[in-house]
Amino acid sequence: MATAGMATADTAFPPVLRGVKGRLEATPLALPEVWRLTPRVFGDDRGFFLETFNAAVFAAAGLPVDWAQDNHSRSVRGVLRGLHYQLHHPQGKLVRVSRGAVFDVAVDLRRSSPRFGRWTGAVLSDQNQHMLWIPPGFAHGFLVLSEEADFCYKCTTLWHPPSDRSLRWDDPEIGIDWPLAEIGGPPQLAGKDRDAPRLAEAEVFP
Repeated sequence: MATAGMATADTAFPPVLRGVKGRLEATPLALPEVWRLTPRVFGDDRGFFLETFNAAVFAAAGLPVDWAQDNHSRSVRGVLRGLHYQLHHPQGKLVRVSRGAVFDVAVDLRRSSPRFGRWTGAVLSDQNQHMLWIPPGFAHGFLVLSEEADFCYKCTTLWHPPSDRSLRWDDPEIGIDWPLAEIGGPPQLAGKDRDAPRLAEAEVFP
């Protein structure tokens, strides 16, 4: 149903935004509300330094600066977590990988959106240092491509278990092109993700 990838030059997406003093580059993906964030990395023979969040820089780029919760998960190759969302207390998420690599995905679940049911995805790794901003109203998930991955994310609202929902990761109506060849077989899933409803049966946003 949908395609993934970066916005092209002839689309109507907003232009690339530059943060304070060029310290952050924010670029919309194929779903224009989802942004790839590239922080400036300062490196030398000792290692590197980067800012994963700076309130002034984020505000200048039009991104959230108020966060309710920080989370950190570790997963092995082939684990697929998602697709997750909170129905009644929707979360915006700022996601990144501090170790390893994942294929990260967002799905538009706003029924009023012209892109309802469409997806976009990007590789996040400790090599490219990219982050994604995924706003409320979207489901989120990722597939681990490295031997292990440490996945870190900020949330705009607290975890609210009664609002927690999952969406079927391989729903053909959504058609996510997961890079399963890179893990050599089917993904490893939690029970709630394996049994999650497809889009046609899922509770979604207005």
